[in-house]
Amino acid sequence: MYKNFKWKVLLIVAIVAFSLWKIYPPEKQITLGLDLQGGMHIVMKVDLNKVPEAARKDATDRAVEIIRNRIDELGVKEPSITKQGSDHIVIQLPGITDRKRALEVVGRTAHLEFKEVAFQQDLIYRALKGEIPEGYELKELKEEEGQAGEKLLLKSESLLTGDKLTNAGVSFDQGSFGQPIVTLEFNKEGAQAFADLTGKAVGDFRTDGIPRRIAILLDGSLRSAPQVRERIPNGKAIIQGRFSFQEASDLSLVLRAGALPAPVYLEEERTVGPTLGKDSIDDGIRACVIGLLLVFVGMAVYYMMCGFIADFALILNFIILLAGLSMFHAALTMPGIAGLILSLGMAVDANVLIFERMREELALGKKSRAVVAAGYHKAFSTIFDSNLTTLISAILLFWFGTGPIRGFAVTLSLGLIISMFTSLVVTRVIFDWMTRKKEINIRMLHLVGVPKFNYMKFRGWAYLASGLIIVVGLAVFYMRGTGNFGVDFSGGSLEQVKFKQDVDLGKLRSALGQAGIEGVQIQNFGEAQLHEVIIRTPKIMTDPVDKVLSGLVGAGNYDVLRVESVGPSVGSDLRKKALWASLWALAAISIYVGFRYKLSFGFCAILSLLHDALMTVGLYAISGREMNLTFIAAVLTIVGYSINDTIVTYDRIRENLRLMRKMPFVDLVNLSINQTLGRTIITTGMTLLVVIALFFFGGSVINDFAFALLVGIISGAYSTVFIAVTSVVDFQRLQQKLS
Repeated sequence: MYKNFKWKVLLIVAIVAFSLWKIYPPEKQITLGLDLQGGMHIVMKVDLNKVPEAARKDATDRAVEIIRNRIDELGVKEPSITKQGSDHIVIQLPGITDRKRALEVVGRTAHLEFKEVAFQQDLIYRALKGEIPEGYELKELKEEEGQAGEKLLLKSESLLTGDKLTNAGVSFDQGSFGQPIVTLEFNKEGAQAFADLTGKAVGDFRTDGIPRRIAILLDGSLRSAPQVRERIPNGKAIIQGRFSFQEASDLSLVLRAGALPAPVYLEEERTVGPTLGKDSIDDGIRACVIGLLLVFVGMAVYYMMCGFIADFALILNFIILLAGLSMFHAALTMPGIAGLILSLGMAVDANVLIFERMREELALGKKSRAVVAAGYHKAFSTIFDSNLTTLISAILLFWFGTGPIRGFAVTLSLGLIISMFTSLVVTRVIFDWMTRKKEINIRMLHLVGVPKFNYMKFRGWAYLASGLIIVVGLAVFYMRGTGNFGVDFSGGSLEQVKFKQDVDLGKLRSALGQAGIEGVQIQNFGEAQLHEVIIRTPKIMTDPVDKVLSGLVGAGNYDVLRVESVGPSVGSDLRKKALWASLWALAAISIYVGFRYKLSFGFCAILSLLHDALMTVGLYAISGREMNLTFIAAVLTIVGYSINDTIVTYDRIRENLRLMRKMPFVDLVNLSINQTLGRTIITTGMTLLVVIALFFFGGSVINDFAFALLVGIISGAYSTVFIAVTSVVDFQRLQQKLS
């Protein structure tokens, strides 16, 4: 019992000390995901079709470096810019406040060109009539860029491009009331080309004596067309265009960083404003603290001294898990919180299993040392099976899943390994220390006994009830159609906007329609006094919505709390990846359970998990909520929690099959359910305390997630008894009839 006791103590102390060092100070060591702290998550696609064949190989890599240089100059703290696949770039900007500016800086190609402006009147006349001569193009200087509506005929060939720039900055034009201008400096080769270009223009005056002009274009748009009055040999030029200082600064920034090798397009954006991000953190922390305190109190009251030991182990579990996230530089996100809740729930369950086994040994009149030893020995197999089953599914979710699902899998995997350590090693060392020199009095409350309820008698009614609820739920799901899915899976844009005063939704809808935004859906969100509105569009929208809001209520009279924009191809891809990750996880669970127990057990376990998933989907649809990646994380949490519950009962059936060989299988199954019912009620109750706290106190961001967990955990406890276990009896009877 006391073998290697000192080494175990030293190991625990070392791990806890390292963990405390690793997470201090927490505000620097623990990275919050963008959905909690606020910021932007952007996925850009590089259009490789616009890149010459010879340069396609590293075009995306070059784009990554250019975008990184631009963002570094923006001064964003700890940005993340990574290549995904062959043509996608994932950009994360924590704490960003001006999303419009960020999108402009990140997405602008910044291809700078200098072109010759045609002065031949006959060519210009033909072009204005629509007969554009070969080798020319007609461009317009827009109103906000000066010389409103002026159309110029340009030669298509670029005489000089931005690849020869060495610097770009901002200055002020003393001749036009201090208007901001962008200054350019070329390298030696560019300076010579610019000198030749300006010299040719000076030596080639028009017949009416008016100086020639040179057009300056950025990304194909005509920005200015200054007159050239003298040759410029120093390689310096300016771009005018009624810029604000911010616009001029950003333009000089992207020119300094260099042009992207190909156009990039926004495929996915998730922006959480700083206000909503702070509210999410505050609400999430408050809800988790309330929930965990309720669990700590519940464990201490019900299991007394053993409960205090379990609470201490849970605290260590939480500390070590945060250290693990810090060590692997993993951000804590909403799906990550789902994984954390599941891992803590399984840690509670492991302790409950051990204590309930100890209770059985106490009833046999054994001494405390023997009670502790037998409790841990008999609970080990169940704890190992349930944790390993969930760990296998977590690994598969990480392998096949996408970003948020991977975050869930990482947190869950770490949590499972750590919960095994704290539940089986830390608590055992404490009990061993307490019983080294004397016997101790182990006492626990016993509110849930071992009933003698005949579950098999009512399984037909249970099947019918489950079937009806699932059918109704799926019918509602079918009738809602695409309304079931958020922008994660359907594509489009969503903006959550908070107005400073009440806004007429009819006028807002009309204004958006007049701006050409089709298929818009508008609804109030949250409490009426908050004046929050959700605006959905079937296509990705950025500037048009902001312009409409500014025109309707004024630029300073609203805040954009949250933006989600997903392209249709990305939405479809996310939906497929989430589905395949879930299917692989279910397949792995089925194979493992079938291997450890029997094939019939594995089949019935999957039947139970499908029941829980369909029940959650149906009731979620009935409640009118939208399914997104956070919902998928919730369903995966439910699956992991439910299989853990099922494994406990299966393990008791397997044990009873060895001890009670002559008992009819139906009676043995009933007995096994009754023996584990107390553990099911306690574990489910403890986990529900956290979920209920999240549902009522976690705020709007967590509410949908908590609702899914609430439905799923209750369904999981029910399905363990009336689907996973009772169907084993029916399945074996069917096998006997067929054999």
